[in-house]
Amino acid sequence: MTQTPQFAAFHSDDRQGYGLVTERGLIDLSARQGVKWPTLREVIEAGRLAALAEEFGDREVDFAPGEFHWDIPIPAPEKIICVGVNYPDRNEEYKDGQAAQSNPSLFVRFPRSFVGHEAPIIRPSVSDKFDYEGEIAFVIGKPGRHIAEADALDHIAALTLCNEGSVRDWIRHAKFNVTQGKNFDTSGSLGPWLVPFTDESQIADVRLTTHVNGELRQDDRTSRMIFGFRKLITYISTFTTLVPGDIIVSGTPTGAGARHDPPLWLVPGDEVVVEAEGVGLLRNTVAQEDPAGSRS
Repeated sequence: MTQTPQFAAFHSDDRQGYGLVTERGLIDLSARQGVKWPTLREVIEAGRLAALAEEFGDREVDFAPGEFHWDIPIPAPEKIICVGVNYPDRNEEYKDGQAAQSNPSLFVRFPRSFVGHEAPIIRPSVSDKFDYEGEIAFVIGKPGRHIAEADALDHIAALTLCNEGSVRDWIRHAKFNVTQGKNFDTSGSLGPWLVPFTDESQIADVRLTTHVNGELRQDDRTSRMIFGFRKLITYISTFTTLVPGDIIVSGTPTGAGARHDPPLWLVPGDEVVVEAEGVGLLRNTVAQEDPAGSRS
């Protein structure tokens, strides 16, 4: 196949699996390789993304567009580590007079807090301060601890996108942590697919944008990140072993809803689109949670 391979996790009426996305639809790889590699996490661990694209890229599709639903690409990662305040203008948004820190700010998210492409993200019933954050995420393919910066990119398997939906007032519920406001069920999204990582040119100077209802809200380039991809991998691997399938969400540019005057919170019916050159486009609408926890 000639296009850049795109690997997605999906579900249909009668099955859940992973496949290769083409212009014609989706080729179900899990039906052919699922016994050996149950999810894309195991495919990545085996280093087989490129081989599967080469072997199956010209097959007939099993699902036409619209015949399947998108899931988050890695269904059960061991870790999802998110980076805060990683663009220069983002640091200035805080208006606290402080220079950017010498080390990245980090927090974790749970897989249950994310949905896939074109699924609704849910504004929780306990808050109306629901926000968007468009980001590029990368997936670890090679395990490591104390990874040197010179070797860091060798540990990336693939790239994807993230809308790191945040509940702003719950981020400030306690003095030192943001965990609550970053982990409401189905409040963010990941996807739509994984693009295999090949070399540094894929991430060196990529334009990242977020649109809400067609209006450009965030627009920056990865070349301006305070902490680059190499630094993030080196720093994180100092305190935890990175393993295949781990996801690192690299930070959002200026322009999140909380930073407008007045704030531009997401409301039910809004559409959020995160896009990055060479990676793809992640689209979600906003739905409302009722007090019992269901969607409306």
